Amino acid sequence: MATNENAIREEICITGRSLYERRYTVGSAGNISARLDDGWLITPTDACLGRLDPNDIAKVDIDGNHVSGGRPSKTLALHRRIYENNADARGVVHTHSTHLVALTLAGVWTRDDVLPPITPYYVMKVGHVPLIAYRRPGDATVAEEVAALASKVRAVLLERLGPVVWEKSVSHASYALEELEETARLYLAMTPRPQPLPDDAIENLRKTFGARW
Repeated sequence: MATNENAIREEICITGRSLYERRYTVGSAGNISARLDDGWLITPTDACLGRLDPNDIAKVDIDGNHVSGGRPSKTLALHRRIYENNADARGVVHTHSTHLVALTLAGVWTRDDVLPPITPYYVMKVGHVPLIAYRRPGDATVAEEVAALASKVRAVLLERLGPVVWEKSVSHASYALEELEETARLYLAMTPRPQPLPDDAIENLRKTFGARW
């Protein structure tokens, strides 16, 4: 097993444990994957993200064959479609984070932007997040819908199921997911709902930090 692959296995476990201990995910919900040169790593089906073993992480080759580890998560097809449509994505994290699931039940801001741009770090670290209408877990049509968006955004929110976030590494995907969840927490906590940043403030973030909004 390559040294780099070992390091990524450890990164998946560390990220999973961190998310679990801070209740970004509970029970056996959620999954994490990483792109390798010769395939993908993904957490096993029904695994608890807080108790992952590096040796149990499932490995799948570039043809989709299960090579080693536990049985791959049923969301593998979704993860693969993201990687196939975004060359920069090296890690994908999916959780059932409480406030983001609650947001889909209470009502998102719009279907193209589930949250308004209320903080500068949400604009810079997350960006636009569209809503994907509810379908059962593992439904193949969800993978196709997300694939069509994979090169345009870095995250989507699955209705009643939670966020899927992709970035240049597993750790960076986790950071973006955390910013997304905390923004949902802030948004839902306020009555009346907070207003978005003005257009000139967002334009300044674009020019200064290259924010994608």
